[in-house]
Amino acid sequence: MKHPISANTALLIIDVQQGFDNPIWGQRNNLNTEENIARLISTWREKNRPVVHVQHYSVEPNSPLAPETPGVQFKPVAMPINSEPIFPKTVNSAFIGTDLEIYLREKSIESLVIVGLTTDHCVSTSTRMAGNLGFKVWLVSDATATFGKTGPDGKEYSADEIHAVNLASLHGEFCQVVRAQSIIA
Repeated sequence: MKHPISANTALLIIDVQQGFDNPIWGQRNNLNTEENIARLISTWREKNRPVVHVQHYSVEPNSPLAPETPGVQFKPVAMPINSEPIFPKTVNSAFIGTDLEIYLREKSIESLVIVGLTTDHCVSTSTRMAGNLGFKVWLVSDATATFGKTGPDGKEYSADEIHAVNLASLHGEFCQVVRAQSIIA
């Protein structure tokens, strides 16, 4: 199914950073995430649509995403070019402690296509806030990924389970969950 995307819909790329390649995170799902993100970026740039980057700077000194570490750098597929804005953040939401909302409002951007890492942390939190702030949001299921987790009771949850449950809780309330091809078509 094709989705109507207006010319001023921004592609919001969240935390596509080298630190997420660190094995400390564990097993990841959606191994084609970066490929799909690259396809979406290419489409947005070809159509001269707004591309917006968010970059996480962890406040945890040993984090693979800590400032001054190679992990904080963007992955090559999501490297900002020209005047594409970058919004650095230190919390899960791309809207907290940044000028992202101000920027989007000043540019008359009312809708977002969200991609990035990780589904259950910064992507989910930013998607929820975008929806609550009144933006129309499409979250691209195959252009986001996460890692397996251990619950408070010690139960193991796979990356696919974490990903699916988060998408299910977001869809229909904060966003519309879609696949990359439906947005690119």
